[in-house]
Amino acid sequence: MRLFWKDQLVFLVFFFVQLALLVLIFALDGYWNPSLISYAVFLCAFFAGSYLVVRYLLNRPVYQRLSHPVQSLDELNQRHGNAALGRAVDQTFQELYRLFKEQLHAYETKQREYTTFIQQWVHQMKTPISVIHLLLQDDPDPRAESVREEVDRIKRGLETVLYIARLDRFEQDFLIESVSLRQLVQAVVSENKRLFIRNQVYPEVKVDERLAVESDEKWLSFVLNQLLTNAVRYSAGKSSKVGILAYPRGMDVVLEVRDNGIGIPPEDVHRVFQPYFTGENGRRYPESTGMGLYLVKEICGRLHHGVELESKVGEGTSVRIVFAAVVPTLQERKEDES
Repeated sequence: MRLFWKDQLVFLVFFFVQLALLVLIFALDGYWNPSLISYAVFLCAFFAGSYLVVRYLLNRPVYQRLSHPVQSLDELNQRHGNAALGRAVDQTFQELYRLFKEQLHAYETKQREYTTFIQQWVHQMKTPISVIHLLLQDDPDPRAESVREEVDRIKRGLETVLYIARLDRFEQDFLIESVSLRQLVQAVVSENKRLFIRNQVYPEVKVDERLAVESDEKWLSFVLNQLLTNAVRYSAGKSSKVGILAYPRGMDVVLEVRDNGIGIPPEDVHRVFQPYFTGENGRRYPESTGMGLYLVKEICGRLHHGVELESKVGEGTSVRIVFAAVVPTLQERKEDES
């Protein structure tokens, strides 16, 4: 209604000016008859009011649509009455909807092509990396160890790029199943053994083999890899141990990666999950990309796992993944069925 009155403001101004001129003409011409003037004013007001009522009723769907923000694209396909203005608005909205769908489709096609290219490129790069590893496997030269270290960095970088590319199509690339935390941690620790040895930081694993969670093992392995990489990076030279713990907390299960490294400044703690944010520690460690904890947060959010972080400067950092509930392992399920 408010929009309607704003739209008719010019009409009302002209109407009252015209009404005043009509009364003035009667007065200046010597026909000052209050009854006649009142009747003329009544007729003008009646027809003007009737016009406004009819116009509002015909165009009410349009004013209602324009008075409220669009909540979904489907609202653009709704009809707004049979009046000329309503039909014109319908045609305009449908044309905008068509143009939006065409541009969105073109963008999605371009994004899919880009994602496919990135995935193919990463897989192609894995082959020469594997060949370099094989060539350097038995080489005792200290320089070969430096090359292996750089190759490992390239491999971790490629994995990060690959998972970022897959994140947009996460719903098509995950499988929820029962995951043994003990086996998962052992596999990830074994995968990063050279990283531990090179930095002289060693894992302390305290995970009950009976603990299992409902999650996607591949994505969860990537998350744990990111957490361990960060823990080792920021512990090197300050602490020689990184703790990996899993324990029940009420009805939940918590997987925690704890280090005694440099810690995170208080002003950076609430921003570490933002993409590309490196903070004060990023200036001290140029290899930081600011994407590790962002990916951890994004992946855990899509898997419906919670993420908690606590850190103190000079004392270390603890990152906890909180799973919704404790579930029996596959072996326990088989025993129960038997």
